Amino acid sequence: MNIDSSSARTPQTDEGMQYHIRCKPGDLAKYVLMPGDPSRVPLIGKNWDEYKEVAFHREYRSAVGIYRGVNISACSTGIGGPSTEIAFVELSKIGCNTFIRVGSTGAIQPEIECGDVIINTGAVRLDGSSDLYVRKEYPAVANYEVTMALIEACEKLGKRYFLGISACSASFYAGQSRPSFGDYWQSSFDANFEDLVRMGITNFEMETATLFVLSSLSKFRAGSICGVIGNRITDKWSTEGFEEDVSRIACEAVRILSFWDGLKSKEGKRYIFPGMIIEE
Repeated sequence: MNIDSSSARTPQTDEGMQYHIRCKPGDLAKYVLMPGDPSRVPLIGKNWDEYKEVAFHREYRSAVGIYRGVNISACSTGIGGPSTEIAFVELSKIGCNTFIRVGSTGAIQPEIECGDVIINTGAVRLDGSSDLYVRKEYPAVANYEVTMALIEACEKLGKRYFLGISACSASFYAGQSRPSFGDYWQSSFDANFEDLVRMGITNFEMETATLFVLSSLSKFRAGSICGVIGNRITDKWSTEGFEEDVSRIACEAVRILSFWDGLKSKEGKRYIFPGMIIEE
């Protein structure tokens, strides 16, 4: 599909179809799950009561559907900050406002095991992309409502989870202290890794910081749930079942958020707070 735009500065059609994600206003719901891998979009959709693929262009695969009565969407981001930035900006232009990263991660604390999930409340900004938007002191933090919904979803589904701050890197190899081509190595790789562990950073991943910074700047909501497929301290690695687990948790979190959003609307409140939440 060709996208004819009247402007190279803002490449989109007159109907608002975005150049990269190939979606326009009305195509997707306001709640968007954001896996990195395009193949995870239909896997997420297996949890839905209705599923319809909307577009698939480059690394951006999108779908819309219904989960337990709630309109829900998914759009893959590809790997890393730059492609996540494109997805976020274009999704925000078509009316999406609540974003949950649904991904995989490597833990760097010994008590976190393969098969656990990590809900990141913040991120160390090593992503590169967020630096182009704000100064380095600006924090990459999750929206508290999305974080609470992810916690509640884990509790409802009986999944073991950890909360913590990720190291969001622009690199899978050197940036995460892995040997690169020809076992290329610098002494700083060891120091960086050891410092992050001492700081209590829970995990390495590559998209959360970009998503958190952009969502805060735009006054939208974002959270992050990642399945642990490796532990760099114990040197364990297993991908079994993580995609299904984080997909179910993220879908349930959207349902919880939708319920809370309804409560806020009914009560005329801007933010959810514990005393307002009642049993469903």
